[in-house]
Amino acid sequence: MTIEREPNKDAYELILEAIDVGTYRPGDRLVESELADRFGMSRTPIREALQRLETQSLLTRDGRSLIVASLDHNQLAELYVVRTELEGLAARLAAQHATPEEVRVLKDMVAADRTLLNDPEALSRANRRFHKQIHLASHNRYLVQQLDLVHRSMALLATTSLAVEGRGEDALAEHEEIVRAIGRSDGQAAYEALKRHISKAFETRLKRDAGTVEPAA
Repeated sequence: MTIEREPNKDAYELILEAIDVGTYRPGDRLVESELADRFGMSRTPIREALQRLETQSLLTRDGRSLIVASLDHNQLAELYVVRTELEGLAARLAAQHATPEEVRVLKDMVAADRTLLNDPEALSRANRRFHKQIHLASHNRYLVQQLDLVHRSMALLATTSLAVEGRGEDALAEHEEIVRAIGRSDGQAAYEALKRHISKAFETRLKRDAGTVEPAA
């Protein structure tokens, strides 16, 4: 099925977005001809995009096929170490540089996201938007670029920790704490609050993978 694509998005962005929203999940095979049909473009830009994604380790080889990569336990732990520090730094810088308008947007996001507590997938997408807004509020382009790379790898996680019973409510309370710290320009508090938030998300994911917590009903 051909989908209408945004004219400003190239093949790489379209495939990456499809992975990010779960259209293609870890282990799924990506076929040039099928992607070309789906996005209504020739196979050449698709091939170039797939090569680029493979170079970035978002795709991996399974024989002659390219499949969406998955993260093992060690890779997941390494990713969260980097994410925790970079996200914390973004919150610290946001506390120093965010405009009043940016702080209000963050507050409004948290309030709006409470309507999504019964929809983990929608809450997960809103969560990504919230974190991206903090990245932008840091007003540091190089940090934003590095966090974009980290969040591309996060797309390789087939499930969201927000699907665990009670995690959505806790996460939004943690978001509120982060925004309060940013709003009062307390960089250290914002840094520590965001690091705790990511740590709790990682702990929840580990517990879910170990089968010690149940998904939300």
